[in-house]
Amino acid sequence: MIKEILLPDLGEGIDSAEVSEVLVSHGKTIKADDIILVLESEKASMEIPAETGGKVKKVLVVPGDTVTTGQCLITLETTGKKTSKQKVKEKKEQARPATRVTIEPKKERKVKRDRDKAFASPGVRRLSRELKIDLQTIKGMGPKGRVTKEDLHNFIRNKMEGFGGGTHHLGAEIDFSQWGKTEAQKLTKIKGVIARRMQQSWQTIPHVTQFDEADITDIHAHRQKLNKDMGTKKNKVTFLPFFMKAAARLLTEMPTFNSSLDNAGESLILKHYFHIGVAVDTPAGLMVPVVRDVDQKNIIEITAELKDLSQRARDKKLKLSELKGGTFTISSLGGIGGAFFTPIIDPPQVAILGISESGWKKVYDHKKKTTRPRYILPFSLSYDHRVIDGAAAARFTSRYSETLANVDNYK
Repeated sequence: MIKEILLPDLGEGIDSAEVSEVLVSHGKTIKADDIILVLESEKASMEIPAETGGKVKKVLVVPGDTVTTGQCLITLETTGKKTSKQKVKEKKEQARPATRVTIEPKKERKVKRDRDKAFASPGVRRLSRELKIDLQTIKGMGPKGRVTKEDLHNFIRNKMEGFGGGTHHLGAEIDFSQWGKTEAQKLTKIKGVIARRMQQSWQTIPHVTQFDEADITDIHAHRQKLNKDMGTKKNKVTFLPFFMKAAARLLTEMPTFNSSLDNAGESLILKHYFHIGVAVDTPAGLMVPVVRDVDQKNIIEITAELKDLSQRARDKKLKLSELKGGTFTISSLGGIGGAFFTPIIDPPQVAILGISESGWKKVYDHKKKTTRPRYILPFSLSYDHRVIDGAAAARFTSRYSETLANVDNYK
């Protein structure tokens, strides 16, 4: 019998990807779970396995093709016989009376034509049909104007909230060359995804940002001692593992910041695990790999994992699973500069920490009535005001300053 191998759901809102390698050919015999092709999505490279074995009859894609969820990739000739369950199911389907639906020919052609015009994946088309939503009314923010699952969800959410539906519409196109020389630079796939996710986050989440500072003088000295004891620059400890460890410790105390709203917006999902996403600047754009169970790891372990994830993010060798499951995110611009900034929340998380450049400042000690130099870190906390109120956010930043400054938390 002939078996079609379809592209499975890739998750995380990814409904299309580009074929980078095809590892099978006509006539080749493969087994279940053999890798048939490699995809390059906006976020990572992914290996697609065959769900069953057999002899390859047709290969329907080539490198460079863009494939969507549910699309047929290859066909196989399998030797497997139908099971008794499959035979019973077929008999039931044959015995079931057919349901006839009459559609006027002109109307049928028009519906088909409208569906053909809408540029979307099979999954998005199916959902739009079930919800009776015309995809023509939604402006696609995906590659080449594709209507993505996020666009459809955005449309539904905005309709429910009374905004009239649709995603953000761009303004009128302007010919900037009328005033001087210009150059069009196409966004990378990753930057395109980031732009859409950030737009969705800003439009759907009421952001508020709390600013604060932490005295990390003792941490600065402790970090220097750690690096001196290790005696190598290869695994140099940066400040970031300390920021992550302090955040994980505080999230156990204040679990609301480690939560997500459910789809209905009626319940808060409190997570009893602490997976922290870290924004990594790469040539292709910003990527956010996730370090899991930060609360259970020491500074050296976090340092090694961060180095590995960051390098593979720059090389675009991260697995899709390494970009999923974050409960809280840290975006650090400390190595670049700046005093404060307002980071945008990465949904479905409810908060994000923005780290700015630390430096020496003269600080007045009220008890000793003296001024002394201290190493000060400015940081920002953006939070979802539907879940977190201002008083809780202020308590979080205050406690974060205290937690971060205490060297005993890292020994």
